[in-house]
Amino acid sequence: MVINRLTWKIGGKAGEGIMATGMIFSQSCTRSGLYVYDISEYPSLIKGGHNNLQVRVEDREIFSQVKGVNIIIALNKETILLHKDELVNGAGIIYDSSEVIDPKEIRDNIRLYPIPFNNIIKEIGVQGIMKNNVALGASIALIDYDFGIVEKVIRDNFKRKGDKIIDENTRAARAGYDYIKNNFKNDFEYKLEKTGKPGRMILTGNDAICMGAINAGCKFYAAYPMTPASSILHFMAAQERRFNIVVKHTEDEISAINMAIGAGFTGVRAMTGTSGGGFCLMTEGYGLAGMLEVPIVIILSMRPGPSTGMPTWSEQGDLKFALNASQGDFPRPVLVPGDVEESFYLTQEAFNIAEKYQTPVIVLSDKNLAESHKSTDKFDTKKVTIDRGIYADAADLAASPDTTFFKRYKYTENGVSPRTIPGMKKGIYTAASDEHDEEGNIREDIDVRIKMMQKRARKMDSLAKELRQPELVGPHDADITIIAAGSTKGPIKEAMILLENEGVKVNYLQIVYLNPFPSEKVAKVIGSAKKTVVVENNFSGQLADIIKEKTGKDVDKRILKYDGRPFYPEEIFTAVKEVVTHG
Repeated sequence: MVINRLTWKIGGKAGEGIMATGMIFSQSCTRSGLYVYDISEYPSLIKGGHNNLQVRVEDREIFSQVKGVNIIIALNKETILLHKDELVNGAGIIYDSSEVIDPKEIRDNIRLYPIPFNNIIKEIGVQGIMKNNVALGASIALIDYDFGIVEKVIRDNFKRKGDKIIDENTRAARAGYDYIKNNFKNDFEYKLEKTGKPGRMILTGNDAICMGAINAGCKFYAAYPMTPASSILHFMAAQERRFNIVVKHTEDEISAINMAIGAGFTGVRAMTGTSGGGFCLMTEGYGLAGMLEVPIVIILSMRPGPSTGMPTWSEQGDLKFALNASQGDFPRPVLVPGDVEESFYLTQEAFNIAEKYQTPVIVLSDKNLAESHKSTDKFDTKKVTIDRGIYADAADLAASPDTTFFKRYKYTENGVSPRTIPGMKKGIYTAASDEHDEEGNIREDIDVRIKMMQKRARKMDSLAKELRQPELVGPHDADITIIAAGSTKGPIKEAMILLENEGVKVNYLQIVYLNPFPSEKVAKVIGSAKKTVVVENNFSGQLADIIKEKTGKDVDKRILKYDGRPFYPEEIFTAVKEVVTHG
């Protein structure tokens, strides 16, 4: 019997409630103190195609998905055919008994649980679409979990739809639960039990980004929906009245970034979000924000390219794009959170950097981080102190005898000049996309150009001095050092556990600040390591290229994956062990 270590998967067509059912299961597990990590896969279709959601549950903190599935809920035959090889010994398949399943197609050590979904739906008098909840209830019975927790989660999820919908969904789940209990032996070897520990939040990276933005005082968000950044717009729109935020669904990404620049110009903390294709359209506005020295935060949530690429899948192919987008040289801070918690805190830090250094800041995410749920403890909302940067004193300005334009772009030692916002007396200046002098007047003089370029560049020098250096996690005498950025953090942490169990000593350096890059620390780590690998979700090894550019040092091996799927810990384990063993 295996207790509190389970991977559960549901699959079917788009429109069959796959994601909603998976979310109810995930929430039901976290309510009893269990840890959860889930990941969804879906095509770019409104209906049809194949959708699935996989939920991993354990009684310790977990950081990613793993290979091997214990239960598959198959709402159609295709799900069985696509995922049967993922099942471990003793696993079970819950499926519609009307589907003809050839036992020869399934391994002998896999248990089959046929359920007459349509008959059950008719008997209890609910809508046919609710067969997903029949299947959910059946899986809860199979793992011998407390149905009362599930019932409470269903009520919480559907309370806005009224008692009738709550009752129908609950009855559907109960019917599936009872069918398993009445027709099959209670001998399935994978079980879940309540831990007695308090429940936790369960959030996606996008949820955490939104919460971080709201906690940072963001009051304007503009975006055009683009997977996998779309749910940021949904979240912010749902919270706009509660937190007095202006949220705009714009006609395109060009409008979105320009609206954000306008809001930032007036002194409002502003943010926009998109994916690679949308950021292509934003690049001119990105450069404009750099020239105007307007603080905005841009969430760039990566997916496979080029062009439309694979809209609903994951990749880390935009690292170099983020570092070099738009023409010319200007400060381009880029932050790369690796998990849900970092998404919350680094988004707040991004707002502080944007205002303190008066520049656009990119927070780089990807589909895996953006849309996967992870259980997490409550955030410390006071950990990051809001820093609005330097504003000119309104009283001093008003009392000043100076009647000339305000020196908004005044040359300073650290490159940061005092700001004014529209309406401040004697705070008028010109803001233009052309090169300009201290008052914003358009100038093309040699000395003005040189001074302004140097002024803007000094911001990055100042910022680099205040950022935290990356921390090397693990033994200093490790056999191998892993270097990575972003959502590979989770599977790397899980792979480290597997490697340590095999006697391989491994440490891990996570790059959080892609720009300014921590060149000295990374060079030192590479120089002292026995062997080094970079793990990243792209074809060319962009992070490894950046490391070589910034430090002059190459790593021993690039472990790359670019099929649209995130790394599994087992894949990293195998690749790293190969490097340790054979070089």
